[in-house]
Order: sequence, then structure tokens, then C-alpha cells
Amino acid sequence: MGRKGTMVEKDIDSQYLDETLTLKIFKPENYSPLYKYHICIMQDGNDYYQLGRVATVSDRLHEEGEIENTIFVGIHYQDRYDRWDKYHPDGERNKAYIKFLVFEVVPLLDKELPSYHVGSCRVLMGDSLGGTVSLMTALKYPNNFGKVIMQSPYVDEQVIEAIKQSDDVNNMSIYHTIGLDETEVPTTKGDKDDFLSPNRDLNEVLSQRASDYTYKELEGKHTWKQWQKDLPNAIKTIFKN
Repeated sequence: MGRKGTMVEKDIDSQYLDETLTLKIFKPENYSPLYKYHICIMQDGNDYYQLGRVATVSDRLHEEGEIENTIFVGIHYQDRYDRWDKYHPDGERNKAYIKFLVFEVVPLLDKELPSYHVGSCRVLMGDSLGGTVSLMTALKYPNNFGKVIMQSPYVDEQVIEAIKQSDDVNNMSIYHTIGLDETEVPTTKGDKDDFLSPNRDLNEVLSQRASDYTYKELEGKHTWKQWQKDLPNAIKTIFKN
């Protein structure tokens, strides 16, 4: 079965990252410059398209009238080390990547797409470290991004502290999941980390501070099997019509 929506690609020569990155933009079947669209910017873009099957999910949810008109934008990484550098709070290029999202990606999308041009209609989405950088970017630039979907994010003290210091988290919509079997997750650095306990800590802090907050503990490990299964729920919750 073919896709109903349309995929287009746009390259950005990033001054912040000193490299060319490709945005993979999936427009729904009803796309028209006469309509306005919500924007979902996905870290791990190719993974969301290939493993998360987000284009198929978009087709179905738009067809069933379950979500607002939404355009999905995927941004990918070079390799797992590049991913760590960009997405991890301690990564060498983390600050540059966040600036790239805010000052290069958003202006390009506002120029190219008929969006609402407001933070409340822009969503950052990611799995694992991609979820972490999505949350941290929204906390730092709440006027640019009002909603976050994070599937099994990496959580450390910096993340918890960023929420405690934020005056704007109360105005955000956040969808947050973690798998019950995520107690020994292999990391880029070769260790094994417990993701479940820190995510429960994150839930505790967000429950107190965020008014529009959904948290779920799901069956499953730190894998796309879990994230793909819940992706329609995540998208429906954040983009509900």
C-alpha cells in the first residue's frame, strides 16, 4: 500500500554545526498552502520513518480525522557517536545542535510551510537521547516549542534541574513514556544504564510542574518495538483533533 502523503527533502547548510543536514518533510494527503499545519520535528528522523513508520501513522490518523493537520519533519544523525555529541546534554555539539533547531530549522520551516508560526503548534519528538534533546530544547526556548513527545528519554541530574529551573514547563504539553524492562540499557559508551528509575524521578518532577502531562509505563525494552507500538497514541495525544 502506497503512502497517501508526500515526502519532500530540504537541505540546510548549518552555520552552527558546520555541515549540511537534510530535513525529510512529510506532508499529509490534504496538504494545501491554503490550510495551516502543526509541525512535528523529529530527532532520529530516518528511524521514525523506517522503524516508527510515522508516515503510515500520519496517513491513518489524518484519514480517520483523529489529529489536527500536521506535517512531520525528520532530522537524522551521521552515526551513533555524532548522535551522542548532538543529543546528549554533555555532548560537544549539543548546544550547537539546539541553536540549529531554533535558529535554522524553525525559520526555514516557517518560510517553506503554511504553519501557525507559534510555539504552541510546534512539537519536538524523539526517542532515548532524541527525547532528551527535545525536552531540553523546549525548556530553553519555550516560545519556539510548546509541546514535547519523548519516548524513553535519557535522564540525568541536568535534565531534572532544567525542569526545576523552568518557569514555562507549566505551559507545555508533554507526552512521556518508559518501558518496564528498561533497567539495563546498553549505551553509546558501552555501559549499561537503568533508564526506568531516572524516568520515574522525571515523572515525579513533571507531575508537580506540568499541567498538560501524560506519562505511561509500557511493557517492553529500550527498542523500536515498544516505541512504534505506542507512536499512534503519542501523536493522537499531542495533536488530537
